[in-house]
Amino acid sequence: MAISLQKGHKVNLRKETGLSLGEISVNLNWNSKPQKTGFFGSLFGGSSGIDLDLGCLYELKSGKKGTIQALGNCFGSLLIPPYIALDGDDRTGESAAGETLRINGDKLAEIKRILVYTYIYEGVANWQQANALVTVKYPGQEDILVQMDNYNSSKTMCGLVLFENVEDQTFSVEKIIQFYKGHRQLDEAFHWGLNWVHGKK
Repeated sequence: MAISLQKGHKVNLRKETGLSLGEISVNLNWNSKPQKTGFFGSLFGGSSGIDLDLGCLYELKSGKKGTIQALGNCFGSLLIPPYIALDGDDRTGESAAGETLRINGDKLAEIKRILVYTYIYEGVANWQQANALVTVKYPGQEDILVQMDNYNSSKTMCGLVLFENVEDQTFSVEKIIQFYKGHRQLDEAFHWGLNWVHGKK
């Protein structure tokens, strides 16, 4: 069984009595090889597919803020702040595992909020053809599914899921699915306050 999260709705992660949340994984999978005939073929052009990248903005209780993403080689760590790590970079979308962010739930009390996002590093912004799906997993509980069911945007950045600390007991999880021109605009929408520069990978 799995819980399908609706836009604007929140659920709290559950844990067994006396236990921590454990490791939380946020997986992104997508279709890297959209159809290339007719109208959609002209949109994508040639034989290139879509390179979606998974990342997040984080804010710790200490006030430290930053980003985890392949762009700029900011892969993070589970063992030291920010207690969030990105598993590699799937440049093709053909990996069965997709891309995954891992959050150290044992360090819940040190994390204020996490905004998970994806952006199109290469390829045209046709989100419907990408057909992306986010799956949140954590020990002993049902998966939480976040379907990208809003596609009408030519912008290349999408806010996916917002995790917020609830009284140092758990995280609330909210489905966002909102599109932005880029990192700076996403940052401004959620009042993160980072200074952005161009990066590459």
